Amino acid sequence: MSQMKHFGLILTLLTFFTTSNAQDVVSVIEGKQVKVTEAAETKAEYDAVIAPYRSQVNRDLDKILAYNPVILDKSKGQWQSNIGDLMAKITFEKGNKVFEERTKKKVDVCILNHGGIRAMIGQGNITARNAFEVMPFENAAVVIEIEGKYLVDFVTYFIKEKKPHPIAGLTFTITASGVAKDIKVNNEPIVLDKVYNLVTNDYLASGGDKMEFLKKSTKTHVLDYKLRDMIIDYFIDVDIIKVPTDIKVTQE
Repeated sequence: MSQMKHFGLILTLLTFFTTSNAQDVVSVIEGKQVKVTEAAETKAEYDAVIAPYRSQVNRDLDKILAYNPVILDKSKGQWQSNIGDLMAKITFEKGNKVFEERTKKKVDVCILNHGGIRAMIGQGNITARNAFEVMPFENAAVVIEIEGKYLVDFVTYFIKEKKPHPIAGLTFTITASGVAKDIKVNNEPIVLDKVYNLVTNDYLASGGDKMEFLKKSTKTHVLDYKLRDMIIDYFIDVDIIKVPTDIKVTQE
């Protein structure tokens, strides 16, 4: 229910008994919406039960995992953002590890969406809470097998959108007339009928964010790995966050 974040739903059941049989029959269901705001009062007995769990969750979320030397912000940069480059790098590397272990094949490309990044990461200590803020959704990584011509469709979409959608393994140049040239996958010219292994999230693989071309894939490999967990695992793996600096998109 999309409004559960903002509203609590209270259902009152009025039960009436029939005389023809001994069963209880619900004949009327009434309900009302109660708006939940910061002004809503809490009950001490409920807080007493929740408090130990809340404390444990906060301890886990606030444990320092790594250090971030620069502010990571998706609004900085026309065609690439430092946080987008980092998210694509993490998804590419973590997704490739699982995919290669299961299939003995490698991931070629990573595509994510700019709108999926929901927060910046400030300079300083990094915690699991940062990962939840950046990626609050339950999106999981999948690898789809897709022909090169549909990656070209993505590049066209990318240029039209004018947003720094995170990518890895894919490079191209935007000409003065606003079209793409020199599209390459892992530094090799793209082959339109070649099947590439693309790691993305399940939302985009199903055509989300108007990426309908990704639904043209011939096979999907579910990795059972949430993007948020990939980020947390990366934080645990490193002492200092290292943001990629390679140029993926150039403009004439």
